[in-house]
Amino acid sequence: MPNDPINTVREDPVRKGLLFAGSERAVYVSFDDGEHWQSLRLNMPATSIRDLVIKVDDIVVGTHGRSFWILDNISALRQVAKSNTGSQLYKPQTATRIRWNMNTDTPLPQEEPAGQNPPDGAMIDYYLAEDATGEVTLEISDAAGKVIRRHSSNDKPYTLPADNTPPYWIRPQQILSGKKGSHRFLWDMHYAPLEGQIGFPIAATYHNTAPDFTSPWVMPGNYTAKLNANGQQWTQTFTVRLDPRVTTSKKQLQLQHDLSLQCYTNILACKQMMQANAGNNTRINDLQKLQRSFQSLMNTLQDADVPPTTQMIAEVKEAIKQFENIRKTSQTN
Repeated sequence: MPNDPINTVREDPVRKGLLFAGSERAVYVSFDDGEHWQSLRLNMPATSIRDLVIKVDDIVVGTHGRSFWILDNISALRQVAKSNTGSQLYKPQTATRIRWNMNTDTPLPQEEPAGQNPPDGAMIDYYLAEDATGEVTLEISDAAGKVIRRHSSNDKPYTLPADNTPPYWIRPQQILSGKKGSHRFLWDMHYAPLEGQIGFPIAATYHNTAPDFTSPWVMPGNYTAKLNANGQQWTQTFTVRLDPRVTTSKKQLQLQHDLSLQCYTNILACKQMMQANAGNNTRINDLQKLQRSFQSLMNTLQDADVPPTTQMIAEVKEAIKQFENIRKTSQTN
């Protein structure tokens, strides 16, 4: 038990014997009903913890200075086994598909006091008992078993655009780690981004601005995470749920998704056809125009969780028709 005075002790309502204690200096955790304790202070300053509560998957602590701190997502702590010290992939908590930053104006200065949102993605926690000797991969599959996103420890950081974006606004890039220890990886609940298109929103967040999305959101539903490391494989299922404030019906949301995905796949197809028709300037110009059209349509469709308009549906169908005509012409020549 910690040597400093203890002000509060709470048991996790989900896992019996998982205890949390707040002392005059820090927060502590016990996995064995109080027999042994270890620090859970992390990045907190040394301060008096007067009370703590467990809210769903989070721990909220109140301090003597009348501030409060939140530890997001203790799902992995609930799954730590007393006897298992080997590598493992923890079952992710339910992820909420939510638009964290809807500000369309210039960002607040970094000196402005502001709270911090939880991580904006599906949090996938894993533990490696030793350094990986080769590539580590994480695959996300949909309910049909189709792999829709793949991350690797061999991935390379994207190259920042040569513009006037101050680097202190940009979020540190995340690469899947193969190092020994505990890791948290965020999947942004989107399909793989388009290559070579890096841009940043005007509504930036200091040291936490992610690039603009260039691919559609996935649909709410069930997904599977598969981790491969050191010749072993671990699989966990989890759920992506829709922002509970969104009232768009599932049918309309599915239509929005399907139209967006059609635009996305046709953008990729346009790029492939341009490579195959490198010597045909007229065809390349037509494909470039179509690619820009599909990009604009996808961006508009993905701008909000609302039903697609009749005009938007018609424009997507017309763009697909034009692309199919170019494809047929290309095949006959």
